[in-house]
Amino acid sequence: MRTHVITGAGSGIGAAVAERLAERGDELWLLARNAGRARELAQRFPGAKTLVGDLAEPERLSWAFSHQALPERIDSLLHIAGVVELGEIGELTPKVWTQQLAANLVAPAELTRLLLPQLRVAQGHVLFVNSGAGLRANAQWGAYAASKHGLRALAEALRWEEKDNGVRVTSVYPGRTATPMQQKVHQQEGKEYDAERWITPEAVATTVLTALDLPRGAEITDLSVRPQG
Repeated sequence: MRTHVITGAGSGIGAAVAERLAERGDELWLLARNAGRARELAQRFPGAKTLVGDLAEPERLSWAFSHQALPERIDSLLHIAGVVELGEIGELTPKVWTQQLAANLVAPAELTRLLLPQLRVAQGHVLFVNSGAGLRANAQWGAYAASKHGLRALAEALRWEEKDNGVRVTSVYPGRTATPMQQKVHQQEGKEYDAERWITPEAVATTVLTALDLPRGAEITDLSVRPQG
């Protein structure tokens, strides 16, 4: 049985990954933004443990964790949570930039820093669910893409720094996926949302597990998955 810490398990890709790992009997530690959300996750995933910490305030994660029990070893840390707010560069305010950079980049960096000791003990795996926006930036995606390009850099630097500790690092770049976040994006774009056109969260979950289950001695560094056609 392996131990996984997962962000974003409440919906979409994170929920699909958590369900798959729970089905095979692994131990789950699910990050929740507050105590109420933690109770909801505990009810949805019986047997899972929860950690409370708000990714919107990465500077407070260390304090929050100092008041909670943490796993002694971590086989994988799965960064799946994220936020998105579209807008042209000429219109985006510093508040919008800061919100996306905090949740999508600074929080994963801080969470990784805080849990590296347990990851090193297990020679574990850090996996970042990035985005196609982490490879290219389109109009109105500037702030989000900047956060995801930064996340790619974080993963690459971490891989070099932790290779001698046996820690593997993977970035997964999903294309548009049928999630609540994608619904929000379509609303902001003024487009009709049709979930059938996009990747299912379960397909991305299979991609994530493929990277996690690769035999030791090899690692998948970067993996893109796109809608077919």
